[in-house]
Amino acid sequence: MKKILVFTCLALAITFAKAQTPAAADEENSKKAAEWVASLNLGDAQKEARVKDVVATHLTTIRNWHNAHPASTVPAGINPVTGNKLSDLDREIIADSAIPTTVHTALMDGLKKDLTPEQVEAILDKYTIGKVAFTMNGYKSIVPNLTADEEAKILGFLKQAREQAVDYKNMKQISAIFEIYKTKSEQFLNNNGRNWRTMYSDYTKKIKAEKEKKAKEGNRG
Repeated sequence: MKKILVFTCLALAITFAKAQTPAAADEENSKKAAEWVASLNLGDAQKEARVKDVVATHLTTIRNWHNAHPASTVPAGINPVTGNKLSDLDREIIADSAIPTTVHTALMDGLKKDLTPEQVEAILDKYTIGKVAFTMNGYKSIVPNLTADEEAKILGFLKQAREQAVDYKNMKQISAIFEIYKTKSEQFLNNNGRNWRTMYSDYTKKIKAEKEKKAKEGNRG
């Protein structure tokens, strides 16, 4: 009898936990949206509330679409460009990319209604954990004497990546979207007299040499 009672209580607890999951996730999205908006220091409670609602609604919509359209909904097959078998991540991205464009439009229109262009970018950076600046700094380190035109073109690609990436649920997907535009950036450099492979190789050799030098200096100390 005790075993039956324990089993029943456990089953009820599991059922309750599952029932609470969406609400808990909604609360998490609301908290995240509030933190992002608070970082803007808008100084206008009504404006903050509107922007928070826009972001929280978008985060929840993205999550719900992702959960309702798992990788298994996309048939296994090959990437028509590479010929490689589609990975689970590939299939996730394909499924999530089918989300109605109105979801993205609602986010961007909602942000632009109350925020400056710089503030909109700040929110998009929150979604993508600052990948635009981080990746741009990487190119500045790798490409010798990066010109203003090259920087502007690459920055444009990275901003495209950021705006597209906000409609994906997790960082693996977001990173994969950025990889698409990093490839475009590297092709751009190659098409304009640069050799990306050589520059990257030279950079990694330089970093390795610097680490070895520091290690030797540390051993001497």
